[in-house]
Amino acid sequence: MPKKTPRVSVLTPIYNTNPTHLREMIESILTQTFTDFEFLILNDSPDNKEIEKIVLDYAKHDKRVKYAKNEKNMGITPSRNKLLKMAAGEYLAIFDHDDISVPTRLEKEVAYLDSHPHVGVVSGWLQYFGLDNSVCETPETDADIRVMTCDCCYVAHTAAMIRKSVLTDNNIEYEEFYTPAEDYRLWARLADFTHFYNIQETLVKYRWTGDNTSCKQNNKREIARRAIYLEFRDKHPALYDEFKKMSPNTMFRLRLFGLPLLKIKNNKVYLFEFIPVFKIMWR
Repeated sequence: MPKKTPRVSVLTPIYNTNPTHLREMIESILTQTFTDFEFLILNDSPDNKEIEKIVLDYAKHDKRVKYAKNEKNMGITPSRNKLLKMAAGEYLAIFDHDDISVPTRLEKEVAYLDSHPHVGVVSGWLQYFGLDNSVCETPETDADIRVMTCDCCYVAHTAAMIRKSVLTDNNIEYEEFYTPAEDYRLWARLADFTHFYNIQETLVKYRWTGDNTSCKQNNKREIARRAIYLEFRDKHPALYDEFKKMSPNTMFRLRLFGLPLLKIKNNKVYLFEFIPVFKIMWR
């Protein structure tokens, strides 16, 4: 009997992950209400035997867990592309190494893609925890997501599920040149080929420690972000015109040494221009 292909491939690169966080991340996938998946975990810190043992212990008890490791450290973008090639599923669930998926995440995303064949990417909101406990509320519709792509990434990568055929049919993968904004670049390219949707509820709990890649590489991320949105605006002038109509809602920006620090937009304060911190109540 031929081996059954899983509906979903969950793709997680790990790199010197905190062992406690790693276990929490893995268990949040293994306890999903949707069960027809393979869980591909790629170790980009091959000398770290502790996290290797943790993953292999889970793999012994659950055949859906499949472990691999790079011969040497490759970096996040090549590791993501390696996972894309390894994946057998119809849908690809992106998931970072220290976050927590809510139990119904995969079920809701699969149901949406199944019932909306024109949509190639579905995601949802993030609930920050750790140093911050706010919710990152992203726009719902494809039209609004496209308009906001003229400014930044408004599809939460660690909560996203992608229709694999959209990538393979159009020969698209992550681009290392744009790391650590490789996710934003991916969405900007996919905008030419498919539609997006954000489920309007929390799907992933995002661990915010102040040591996240988005903080440590903020300068590099901002340079990549500008390159992406400038190209996107030039390619989609109608979307940019619509975005400019919305831009008066941005009331204040604070930069430090030329880098974005705080932004106030739509009565919300954002750290590094994209992480919601709190909401302002005007009198």
